[in-house]
Amino acid sequence: MKFISWNVNGLRACAGKGFEDSFKQLDADFFCLQETKMQEGQLDMAFDGYQSYWNFAEKKGYSGTAIFTRHTPLSVSYGMGIEEHDHEGRVITLEMEKFYLVTVYTPNSQDGLKRLDYRMTWEDAFRAYLKALDAKKPVIVCGDMNVAHEEIDLKNPKSNRRNAGFTDEEREKFTILLSEGFTDTFRFLHPDEVTYSWWSYRFHAREKNAGWRIDYFVVSDRLRDNLQSASIYTDIMGSDHCPVEVCVDF
Repeated sequence: MKFISWNVNGLRACAGKGFEDSFKQLDADFFCLQETKMQEGQLDMAFDGYQSYWNFAEKKGYSGTAIFTRHTPLSVSYGMGIEEHDHEGRVITLEMEKFYLVTVYTPNSQDGLKRLDYRMTWEDAFRAYLKALDAKKPVIVCGDMNVAHEEIDLKNPKSNRRNAGFTDEEREKFTILLSEGFTDTFRFLHPDEVTYSWWSYRFHAREKNAGWRIDYFVVSDRLRDNLQSASIYTDIMGSDHCPVEVCVDF
């Protein structure tokens, strides 16, 4: 099965930059989106053979997630079931026969780390949510997790040390998640490869490949033997992020 995740940074804008062509070219079983920045009814987007599920933020033009799937889920849930965290459309979970698929758009700690304290609360809640699912069946979680975990995961680690996405606190939360039964699929299959998934729109960052790897597929450790490949499509445009992929044999 092929899984794709892409932070589209505004689906309506991305739709005008070749999104449909990329969607069809990638030909995934499950296609997860983050930062759709939409409200219900703002864009009529459907693909033959796919069902879609959407979680919209209450705030207009902000956050939001979606999943297109060729496979009918047993159940679908939105958010984590925690009032504090469920207003921004950040989580969708599909329960499938053999696994849970979770797409997530992790809160950004923002300039000046204004939201770092909230981010820490979110991280603990989301990890507990994943572990509760994992107790029932294996989990595949994907999305813009807004952290470059190790120095290999961004171009300029020294100058970004206290910037959102590369603070010690955020990196530590990701380390804890991995230590409690989860695997970063790209790093597991490509331990030394330097490939990024996001580039700032400023300073010609993408042309210079001054990027960050902040988009992930993370799976329950017991799915490691099922992993076939993990890829990052740096040549696909349309957003400041590019799509990431994992293929899993069930």
